[in-house]
Amino acid sequence: MPQGKPDMLNIALPKGRLGDKVYALFAQIGYDCELYNEANRKLVISNEETGVSYFLVKPSDVAIYVERGAADIGVVGKDTLIESGADVYELLDLGLGKCRVAVAGPTGYREDRGSTLRVATKYGNIAKKYYASRNRDIEIIKLNGSIELAPILGLSDVIVDIVETGSTLRENNLAVLEEIMPISARLIANKSEYKFKKERIDSLTAGLRAELEKTR
Repeated sequence: MPQGKPDMLNIALPKGRLGDKVYALFAQIGYDCELYNEANRKLVISNEETGVSYFLVKPSDVAIYVERGAADIGVVGKDTLIESGADVYELLDLGLGKCRVAVAGPTGYREDRGSTLRVATKYGNIAKKYYASRNRDIEIIKLNGSIELAPILGLSDVIVDIVETGSTLRENNLAVLEEIMPISARLIANKSEYKFKKERIDSLTAGLRAELEKTR
């Protein structure tokens, strides 16, 4: 299995806006890498002086890279972390990318408790756990995009999805029916690599915590 450089702290970052915010936070505490800001980014960028390597990966893959040891640490949304069931250490809530996992459906929707609830979602595990806690029979309809279409077209009764502002729901005559959990970006670590690089990882975590305290 390919590994990052053993003498470097190997960090899996999610591509996109969240990754940019996370990188800016890391850079503020001394883990900068000039190549990150270049227009044509490589997938692996390193700074020998600060001893850090960044891997730019799809957000939903961060937990896998960390769990499998390709990266020592990474940053992933709490929703993805729970859905994947990755066996990693969760070190710190970064407070970035705040939103919520919620049940949504047509405005004014009333649930028929006498029938199986059809739930469209890409968060099958989260939905199953939530409804199991309510002793509710459901049918999962696995979708990966445009989940709001499912109840509109009668494919499902409700959806379980990420909600930030709720504007997309409102524009499609949908509304939040129940909130399942708040989510935000979390710093995670590979369990084995944490033992070998504990001092460096703890130092980085402490630096992030101190930086975050300045804005709270």
